[in-house]
Amino acid sequence: MSYWRAYVIAFFTFWGVVAFGFHLWPEIAQHWPMSLVMVAGAFVAGSTPMGGGTVAFPILVLVFNQPPSNARNFGLIIQAVGMTSAFLFMIGRKVPLPFRFLAGSSGGAAIGFLVGTFLIAPHVQSSQVKLLFASLWMSFGLLTLFRNIEICGLTGNGLRANASAVLTGFVAGLVGGTLASIIGVGVEMCVYAVTVLIYRTDLRVAIPTAVSAAALASLEGAALHLWIGDVDRQTAMNWLAAGPVVIFGAPAGTWLASRLPRVRVLYFVAGLCILQFLWTLQQTTRGRHEWIFVAAAMATGSGVLYAFYEVGRRPEKLASSLLRDGAF
Repeated sequence: MSYWRAYVIAFFTFWGVVAFGFHLWPEIAQHWPMSLVMVAGAFVAGSTPMGGGTVAFPILVLVFNQPPSNARNFGLIIQAVGMTSAFLFMIGRKVPLPFRFLAGSSGGAAIGFLVGTFLIAPHVQSSQVKLLFASLWMSFGLLTLFRNIEICGLTGNGLRANASAVLTGFVAGLVGGTLASIIGVGVEMCVYAVTVLIYRTDLRVAIPTAVSAAALASLEGAALHLWIGDVDRQTAMNWLAAGPVVIFGAPAGTWLASRLPRVRVLYFVAGLCILQFLWTLQQTTRGRHEWIFVAAAMATGSGVLYAFYEVGRRPEKLASSLLRDGAF
């Protein structure tokens, strides 16, 4: 655990210098509500295939009336702290991780962030960003809800043996990084969908893999936006207020995930996805164009996830057919 301890010490050294050396503590203390929000966000980030930004984004946008761009930036920089802490914590506990797959997802996410940030995000309206976030996670929630028992019963780990792990991770990271450049999260959802639906991977491997992929991608996204210089002061103060919470909260989530029944954890995930979808619709102007956008986003998200599910099921169907026909 030496890497994780060194990381925690380095973070609090930096945080203490900034908070007290630059006399920012009174201003940081005024942002205490984000600390409370990220108690839940850190647990979700460490124990489920959803990043902490999944909790922070709707709170910042729908409760604190922040623009989606600020919510995206906060999600990336807070995940860069919390989920990296969880990643190092898992390495210290010797959790099995597919590092070749993660190398591919990191490379794909880096390109996805560049493409999304400079070519796509500037042309997406803020209302569409809210609805895109809500619709994609609703699709994910419905999949989790209806296939929960089956997913929790998976015992395989095709990521280790598959020679195309780097390429598959790259594609998942590319799509997820493009989404994250707009809504702040997405890499974890794409990686989780690929590992569980296509490779039929045990959740004890799939969820840590999704958390680790999101940690690496968030570092890339945070670095990009710090380089661009569009992280405003309010977002930075929220980060300073919530950072000490998530650096311990996310690892605590990974530890709890190994103790809690997986079926209940995923039902909790599905409930969060459905709740934020209904909440977003209630808070957003809903005209004909908005309904069409929601329908298209949900159809696309659900269609892709179902296609992944069918691809993963083919080997099982083939084996079942061969057994039934007496081939073995």
